[in-house]
Amino acid sequence: QVQLVESGGGLVQAGGSLRLSCAASGRTFSGYTMGWFRQGPGKQREFVAAISSGGGFTYYEESVKGRFTISRDNTKNTIYLQMNSLKPEDAAVYYCAGKVAPTVVAGRSTYSADYWGQGTQVTVSS
Repeated sequence: QVQLVESGGGLVQAGGSLRLSCAASGRTFSGYTMGWFRQGPGKQREFVAAISSGGGFTYYEESVKGRFTISRDNTKNTIYLQMNSLKPEDAAVYYCAGKVAPTVVAGRSTYSADYWGQGTQVTVSS
C-alpha cells in the first residue's frame, strides 16, 4: 500500500513556473513507476508524466514535453514535477499517482495507476 500527498500547487501567471511535490509512504515506493495526472474543468483525468522506479526512464504527454520535468528522490520517497512556461490550458487539479502502467482505453494508448493522491490545484492566469 502506498499513500500519496501532493503539495506545491497554486496560482501562477502564464509563462511562470511551479514545482509540485508528492510525498509517498510505504516501503514499496522505490519499486514503483510513479507519475502525475491532471484533470481540468469539465475534462477527464489525463496522463501528464511518469518516471520509472530507478528514475532512468521518463515519459511525457505530448503537450508538456520540453516544459515539464518529472524527477524522484527515492531516499526521500518523493517525486516532483517541475512545470515551466505554464499555459492557461495547464490549469487543473494535479494528481500524484503510484504504480503507473501503460494501458489501452478505447483503442488509445495511455497510462493507469493503482494509487492516487488527493490532488493539488494549479491555476494559470492569462
